[in-house]
Amino acid sequence: MSEVSRLQVETALKEIQDPYVEKDLVSAGEVGDIRIDGDRVEVDVKLGYPAVGTHEALAEQVRAKVGAIQGVSGVEVKVETRITAHAVQKNLKPMEGIKNIIAVASGKGGVGKSTTAVNLALALAAEGASVGILDADIYGPSLPRMLGIQGRPESQDGQHMEPLENHGLQAMSIGFLIEEDTPMIWRGPMVTQALEQLLRETRWSGLDYLVVDLPPGTGDVQLTLAQKIPVSGAVIVTTPQDIALLDARKGLKMFEKVEVPVLGIVENMSIHICSKCGHEEHIFGEGGGERMAKDFGVEMLGALPLDIHIREQADGGTPTVIADPDGRVAEIYREIARRAAARLAVQSRDYSAKFPSIVIQNT
Repeated sequence: MSEVSRLQVETALKEIQDPYVEKDLVSAGEVGDIRIDGDRVEVDVKLGYPAVGTHEALAEQVRAKVGAIQGVSGVEVKVETRITAHAVQKNLKPMEGIKNIIAVASGKGGVGKSTTAVNLALALAAEGASVGILDADIYGPSLPRMLGIQGRPESQDGQHMEPLENHGLQAMSIGFLIEEDTPMIWRGPMVTQALEQLLRETRWSGLDYLVVDLPPGTGDVQLTLAQKIPVSGAVIVTTPQDIALLDARKGLKMFEKVEVPVLGIVENMSIHICSKCGHEEHIFGEGGGERMAKDFGVEMLGALPLDIHIREQADGGTPTVIADPDGRVAEIYREIARRAAARLAVQSRDYSAKFPSIVIQNT
């Protein structure tokens, strides 16, 4: 019986595609150690994005392909995720305690951006990442209600706030510091300063991702925030409606202007399914998100239905990914999370922490 070689194993692994990075496991650099002991093979697969929900299926593919090699009698597979920091705008550096910041934006309000941001954060956490969320919508903070969090942040050192937590997320919002019905009558510079304080004066701890729910629009405030926050990637939320798409295009171009990669587009309210008769109807139009993604050469991350339960669950403080984790809508959110994180994983890494500081002293 001929011995099994590493080349044979790698050749077999090249036949397995990672659908999220759109490369085979070897080309994607996702194959770690390969150990061969006689007729038994052990393979380590290391993904650069959270995808716990797909680990077993991927491991089964590896077992099947490697197990089909002549002379192999047993295969052990270990699949794990290692999330690294990725590059941000050239004039900025990643923040301590946060590997990657993902901005969630829309050109206009009313498209479900905040609901998407919260469920995206929860989906990333459900897939195995350490996640925080920052409510940057200073004028209309909704995070406290959506996450069912009450109370005010505490400070252990008198300089930094401790994030509040629920559903496994670290969270910060101006809504934690004011009464729910207090209007935020602030000018743009005040909003920018408040947001920077919320971001930088919160003691974020060991986050793989911080999801930032940006205010709707593409004005001076949004542009300033996009220039000052070290963002690794952005997600654009829209509906299929032509008016919403026009504004979403502006949001996408804003990120291009400040050199923030757009990870993809999420289309909300893409279809309505009648809860009484099951009739399907494209109330806000059809295929708008797909066309926009094609026009700009970005990925269509997913489309979500117009579903009363999404709204009810968010209003009740238990968003869909938590309220119905095994449901179809939660699975769509988790698929969006995997796709967005995988898009980020294939981008340039941040190596600033690898280089020592150089200090020149005159003696």
